Amino acid sequence: MGVGALIFRRDSILLVERGREPLKGYWSLPGGLVESGERLEAAICREVFEETGLTVKPVAIHTIFERIMRDARGRAEYHYVLVDYICSAKRGDLRPGDDVSRAAWVRHAHVADYQLTEGTLDVIEEAYARRNRS
Repeated sequence: MGVGALIFRRDSILLVERGREPLKGYWSLPGGLVESGERLEAAICREVFEETGLTVKPVAIHTIFERIMRDARGRAEYHYVLVDYICSAKRGDLRPGDDVSRAAWVRHAHVADYQLTEGTLDVIEEAYARRNRS
């Protein structure tokens, strides 16, 4: 199981570029795997800090997302269930860390210009739509 963070700053969202396989070079939401015995909210706080240097507060669950990555033969190689949280940034200086090579605030109008992991754009667009309705 994994967690992801949707962190907004005005009209931008925080994205990270994966620095390791799987999907090295792709951009996604900060987050990662939940450690055994770790609560989901603790995992999102830890993962975001490790990847970006930011301390966050989970505000609400945005969506639960399932990602199945298949090998060349079509067999499931990775199967992740991701709980994506809306988070607010509390403090820290943005810097890439842990298993990411870059971290950036990306304006909404430019998100689709990035090479995103499968499903990430849909999750982001849904979050922006919810923000606009609020």
